[in-house]
Amino acid sequence: MTDWQPVQQAFIDWPMLSIDLPGHGGSREQRVSGFAELSERLSATLRHHQINHYWLIGYSLGGRVAMYYACRAALPGLCGLIVEAGHPGLTDEAQRQARRASDRLWSSRFRDLPLSSVLEAWYRQPLFSDLTGQQRNELIDCRSAGHGPSLAAMLCATSLSQQPNLLPELHQLAVPFNYLCGEWDSRFIALATASRLPLQTIPGAGHNAHRANPVAFSDRLTQLLRQPV
Repeated sequence: MTDWQPVQQAFIDWPMLSIDLPGHGGSREQRVSGFAELSERLSATLRHHQINHYWLIGYSLGGRVAMYYACRAALPGLCGLIVEAGHPGLTDEAQRQARRASDRLWSSRFRDLPLSSVLEAWYRQPLFSDLTGQQRNELIDCRSAGHGPSLAAMLCATSLSQQPNLLPELHQLAVPFNYLCGEWDSRFIALATASRLPLQTIPGAGHNAHRANPVAFSDRLTQLLRQPV
């Protein structure tokens, strides 16, 4: 959760719970079978910490998990949902098949190759074209503490090809829902616009806006979290 620390500094007076997804950080060797099991673990974590009122905030895969949980598994007390550059779900079977094949290929790389070399290739995808060389190296250094086989398993279990299309349910959410993107993240801005998601953009940032511009991201979060529920 080191990515989020600069943002969290703006909320030191707020109660916060940061959760590493399986294969990441403190959960580096944990595995799940899919979104349903991951949601059960999230509920168990909330109960353990006696959290009765909460917002869900997630980026990329974390955002997809948050959307699934908010739509299909949320414990009572959910106050709102904030997603940064997360995909609400595919609607076309051909797209699902293509994504399944792509994720299986990446999964085999994470499982079989040195993690640093796979991350080098991962962050050279067009989605991350806004990164400078230094920013790319910082991300690789940060992520290299992960566990390749667990990341491979997580990629398969929570592949976008495995995720239901949550868009109809997101449009019907009974709690506030906001969708954030960096202003240079043209792919997800287009997705949000076409999907009629409640989009707000973060200046001076690409796909990973909370890391690229934590001050602007924190300011936007403050505005959203202080709105009456």
